[in-house]
Amino acid sequence: MHIRVLVAFALIVFVADIASAASPGVKIYSVKGDYDDVKERVMFAIENRGIVLNYTARVGNMLERTGKDLGRQQQIYSRAEVLEFCSAALSRDTMEADPHNIVSCPYTIAVYTLPQEPGKVYLSYRRPTAAGMRPSAGTLAAVEKLLEDIVREALR
Repeated sequence: MHIRVLVAFALIVFVADIASAASPGVKIYSVKGDYDDVKERVMFAIENRGIVLNYTARVGNMLERTGKDLGRQQQIYSRAEVLEFCSAALSRDTMEADPHNIVSCPYTIAVYTLPQEPGKVYLSYRRPTAAGMRPSAGTLAAVEKLLEDIVREALR
């Protein structure tokens, strides 16, 4: 049984790495499951690190509502939210390395489902990149590691 779990996890990682290769600035993962369960796992993974969720952007609802006003009826997502949070220590490190890295904060992880793929939940985040001229690769790598660790915990 344990081997099957490891093989399934390896397959998820493999598929996710292929998906994110198409978008170098974005990491995209997917998992079969219930939207609310996966979102809750992301929230727990954030909270498990002593980080508070700042805001939940209900992007899917906004697009649905405004699409009608724009005369556009295509449903893009079944459900879509972006979870926003920040690590005080990592953000401080990042902005001390270069104050222009302010654009890397807050951190966000998108949780969404597509109408044509029922039962499949996507998790994605933008890979942080240096905004200014000072070297800040190490601090931004730590931010990306945090995002990656949260997503991988939620995929289990």
